[in-house]
Amino acid sequence: MSGTWPLYSTQAARALDQRATRALGGDAYVLMQRAGQVAWQHVLQYWPEAQRIVVVCGPGSNGGDGYVLARHAHRAGRSVDVVHLRSHVPANPVAQRACTEYVAAGGRVALFDAVLPHADLVVDALFGIGLSRAPEGEARALIEAVNTQAAPVFALDVPSGVDADRGSAPGAAVLATRTLQFIVRHVGLHTGDALEYTGQLALEELDLPGESFEGVPADASLLDHDALVPWLLPRRRNTHKGESGHVLCVGGDEGSGGAIALCAEAALRAGAGLVSVATRPAHVSALLARRPEAMVRAVESTDDLVPMVARARVVAVGPGLGQGEWGQALFQHALRSGLPLVVDADALNLLSSAAQPLEDAVLTPHPGEAARLLACTVADVQRDRVGAAQAIAQRYAAVVVLKGAGTVVASGQATRIVAAGNPGMAVGGMGDLLTGIIASLRAQGLSAFDAASAGALLHGLAGDAAAWDGERGLLPSDLLPHVRRLANP
Repeated sequence: MSGTWPLYSTQAARALDQRATRALGGDAYVLMQRAGQVAWQHVLQYWPEAQRIVVVCGPGSNGGDGYVLARHAHRAGRSVDVVHLRSHVPANPVAQRACTEYVAAGGRVALFDAVLPHADLVVDALFGIGLSRAPEGEARALIEAVNTQAAPVFALDVPSGVDADRGSAPGAAVLATRTLQFIVRHVGLHTGDALEYTGQLALEELDLPGESFEGVPADASLLDHDALVPWLLPRRRNTHKGESGHVLCVGGDEGSGGAIALCAEAALRAGAGLVSVATRPAHVSALLARRPEAMVRAVESTDDLVPMVARARVVAVGPGLGQGEWGQALFQHALRSGLPLVVDADALNLLSSAAQPLEDAVLTPHPGEAARLLACTVADVQRDRVGAAQAIAQRYAAVVVLKGAGTVVASGQATRIVAAGNPGMAVGGMGDLLTGIIASLRAQGLSAFDAASAGALLHGLAGDAAAWDGERGLLPSDLLPHVRRLANP
């Protein structure tokens, strides 16, 4: 699918590295030289004026890449200092060779002593994918020194201290200006804490033959703008509103009418042919005034909901629903309807208290709701966002959209990460829009997994478009014109 990029675990990355080495005649140094060379080319492209370069090297292959870069920089006439810890003497023959050749070329090597030499650029070649725990002692001090100096930071493969599988930073981690991944995109660098540390991400496949990737499955997929196109095809000329689906939005307890209004309007703007709203009587007039295209009905009991469910194709339940008797009764009726569901907000909280499988449903938790669904802490969820989304999908037999930086969409068989969205979207009501968008796409015929993926991507892209005027102060309703435009690629 265009706009979809494979993401790999560190285990898969190591397997591919070994395959690549065999394909290159069994000499791992050939691959290391390629990595160091392309990294140096990136320095020339992005920091051509950098004359004083400090390369922080670790004991493994990542450090070896750094020594190769340092050698190229030294030979180009730059002032280069390689800094390492006392315990970080190159630990494998390949890295030792890279270090030896750098020193033989006249390069300087020094032990870290509290502060780094003054630099125009610092290169992080400390740990790469080889660290999944919090750095300690001198390693932590070295990372903190990298972060407190003023020069831009170029990370090789992974910012040191970031878990390349989970996207978390369990302790000190390098704040990179730019990160160059080698061979593959790492799944953890596209979600959660990692987005704070990677800066601009780039990939160099090091000219590996295509057959090197055969038989090594990706662990997830990254979705960018172009992935929307095959999901949002043009409509038939001779179509009618019924073909575009009928979404029933259920929610809006007393004082929460805005949530269900946003959900309904998003469903319409994303292309649903019909949208009905089941809500408290107090909200009917305001909803009709805001969006007369929605079919709004006052619902006091499940008896009022029965005919609305009978006409719907998909039910979006949860925005503003509350957890009182009214909300519980409507939620239980939605569960018994047999219709595809999109479950959000208070409906997720109700679900967490009486866990049950929801086949053909999409759950859209934020980290707090995800923690309740898994009976764990928010920190546990954020420590491994991909794993948490997959665990919820398995527990509830549903598709899961774990919201937040680097939204994760998981089913029982596959995982996707959305490369869209921004901090301005961290405001009340954004999730209500997402619920309506996903329900709309589901009603238009997409599968639960594709509707969740396309909906999360459309939502994030609309947020990015709306944020051109600034992230701070961004409101959910600011996204609606962009939802309509982007839903017509």
